[in-house]
Amino acid sequence: MSTSRIPPIQCLLTFEALARLRSVTLAAEELFVTPSAVSHRVRQLEEIIGTKLFGRADFSLTTEGSEYLAHVREGLAILQKFPSASAAPGKRKLRLAVTPTFSRSILIPRLRQFTEAYPEIDLTLQVSIPLLDVVAEDADLTVRFGPGRYADLEHVCLAKDEVTPMASPSFLREHGPFDTSHQLQTMPLLRSPLEPWRTWFAANGLDWPEPVDGSQFNDIGLMCDAAAAGMGVGLIRLKLGAPWLENGSLVRLFPHNAPSPHAHYLCWRTGAMDRWEVAAFAEWLKKALH
Repeated sequence: MSTSRIPPIQCLLTFEALARLRSVTLAAEELFVTPSAVSHRVRQLEEIIGTKLFGRADFSLTTEGSEYLAHVREGLAILQKFPSASAAPGKRKLRLAVTPTFSRSILIPRLRQFTEAYPEIDLTLQVSIPLLDVVAEDADLTVRFGPGRYADLEHVCLAKDEVTPMASPSFLREHGPFDTSHQLQTMPLLRSPLEPWRTWFAANGLDWPEPVDGSQFNDIGLMCDAAAAGMGVGLIRLKLGAPWLENGSLVRLFPHNAPSPHAHYLCWRTGAMDRWEVAAFAEWLKKALH
């Protein structure tokens, strides 16, 4: 059997997604590729099979495109049965590098959903602290927290968050109540290079510089623990700080939040998404966080 006329699987997946969604942007988001990659794959597919698949204006299918789509969907449905078939080889390995507090607060509470949905994938979780260059070089997927400028990796935004000052109930009883944000001026403020205070200051009309005194932490979870222990006021992200808020070890000082200048991003090396186990986890994680 000649393979010269069989298109690459990523071209077929892209064609199916674009035919279904009728949007390059939506297809790119679903497949975790750039919009230009979607266009390139469709052109490549049309060149291989020698026919136009889409009417260019609104991504409506040509007659040949509709006929080919039925064959593609039938073929993909057959292929999707193989990963869980008894004849499949051993488990697929997937290595994740995650930041510590994201792992504890957000990923681990949801992870059983993934392992039950994909029992054929073996996960390895490694702690990564990019701020200190503690990175897992061989990871298939990496969760990073920052401004999103990762020129060396492809990436997609997983979750943005908001910040607000929090402290322990005993700290609040001793120093509160906090009626205005100006009262923070005399409080011990816990610091982290991951979460600058000036973001919240500016959002609340405070023309204060970044604090230079006070305990500092390179991990948000440790800062949450320190605030819960009564060491001072921490600027805590709502999603990451949820476990401390829910068990009552941290309480909010004010009702208003400010957007964090940073976000969590899922990063990978070019080509990694061609492996179905990598793409499956990326798609699951993005949906699980929304």
